[in-house]
Amino acid sequence: MTRTQGFEQLRPLLFSIAYRLLGSVDDAEDAVQETWLRYAAAGAAPDSVKAYLSTVVTRVAIDQLRSARVRRESYFGEWLPEPLLEDPYQDPERSAELADSVSTTALLMLERLSPAERAVFVLRDVFGFEFPEIADAVGRSEAACRQLAVRARRHMHEGRPRFAAGRRERAELAGRFFDAIRGGDVGALREVLAADVRAFGDGGGKAPVLARAIVGADNVARVFARLVPALLAIGGSVEARELNGEPGAVFRDAEGKVINTVSLDIRGGRIATIRAVANPDKLRHLGPVGDAYKVSREAHEAMRHAG
Repeated sequence: MTRTQGFEQLRPLLFSIAYRLLGSVDDAEDAVQETWLRYAAAGAAPDSVKAYLSTVVTRVAIDQLRSARVRRESYFGEWLPEPLLEDPYQDPERSAELADSVSTTALLMLERLSPAERAVFVLRDVFGFEFPEIADAVGRSEAACRQLAVRARRHMHEGRPRFAAGRRERAELAGRFFDAIRGGDVGALREVLAADVRAFGDGGGKAPVLARAIVGADNVARVFARLVPALLAIGGSVEARELNGEPGAVFRDAEGKVINTVSLDIRGGRIATIRAVANPDKLRHLGPVGDAYKVSREAHEAMRHAG
């Protein structure tokens, strides 16, 4: 097997590690590309290509994460990870860990960890790496990495939501939600929303999004029951898709261009959180991005005429 073939075989794993560390598709792809450049320029082949490449991509991602955190401190409005349609790396023996760790809720919890804690948790608890490999990747002793793992697990456990719904229940509730918003059915929406549901968005100052979080089933139901039918009235569409392993949808304009995504966090038999990503920089990997400001103007004009 050539060096290129070996790298391409491991690319899905490298991307999946980098995405969980960075919460960004573009940044993860950059980390993988930098890993390839370093590998291509390296001398003799390592004893374990997987261990070598995983170490390099982790180090690159940690460096990126430190600078990304500085940028996020001055980010305009709420920050959310870039939506991921499909995780390219699959491992039947770790399917539960992989699915749980890529959810938006988990990625936001990972943001609370230090870069080293995040790297240790991702490599150990998500991908099952051994501590000698992890120690090499993060530049710490094995003992220090074990301590980092304990702290990271504690923080992740403390932030983990209770009463998470099963896959079938999530799909059923999401289907009812999207049917209700397409039809503008406020009553049906109230039935699937938690009393204290919170809806908010990430526009990064580059796209219209909820000016502030909307809280409460009545408020959220009224807003979505007006906005979505207006989008449909001007030729837009709502394409139900899994995002980060959770129920969600891609919203498109009349030309089929992406204007935002919405993901649903379901707990206790109800939709507890609705997260929208409208920042065009976070949507380009999903396809051509539309003019969200234009769509917003046209949708509000449709609402005005509808009374």
